[in-house]
Amino acid sequence: MNIKQSIAIVAFVFGGMLSLQAQTETVPSVTVKNLNGESVDFKNCIEPGKITIISFWATWCAPCIKELQAIDSKYAEWQEKYNVKLVAVTVDDSRNVKKVKPKVLGEGWTYEIILDENMDLARAMNMNNPPMTFIVNAEGKIVYSHQGYTPGAEDELEKELAALKK
Repeated sequence: MNIKQSIAIVAFVFGGMLSLQAQTETVPSVTVKNLNGESVDFKNCIEPGKITIISFWATWCAPCIKELQAIDSKYAEWQEKYNVKLVAVTVDDSRNVKKVKPKVLGEGWTYEIILDENMDLARAMNMNNPPMTFIVNAEGKIVYSHQGYTPGAEDELEKELAALKK
């Protein structure tokens, strides 16, 4: 066996382990705040039997805003077709968190908004930089994650939702 074959085998096995891990992980129990400043356990934001999209974002992150705007244009349709819920988790710190509510109201977003000022949830979910998106299936398992945003990424997200609905 040559070095290329060895690397390919290791990559295949490691990739399979990551895929398996992603399909068995559940959302962590972390105390965060809702848009009204009330403490909530994030695990309670996930509704049993419903697919949940978790989108980490910040008011200062232009790609984050573009991603949420793109999802917003399809959200009503996705709710109907895939029984989906979006939870948008802002990682704005205590200096910037006051900008969140005006931004959400200005955009007209109807998602559930969660404030993660200390990034406790972000750390628990291994989120390094926003935007980062996760999908939690109807059984409460994290089955997909994606870092970054480029136009059209919402179409890939919809493919993942459609696959879960089958």
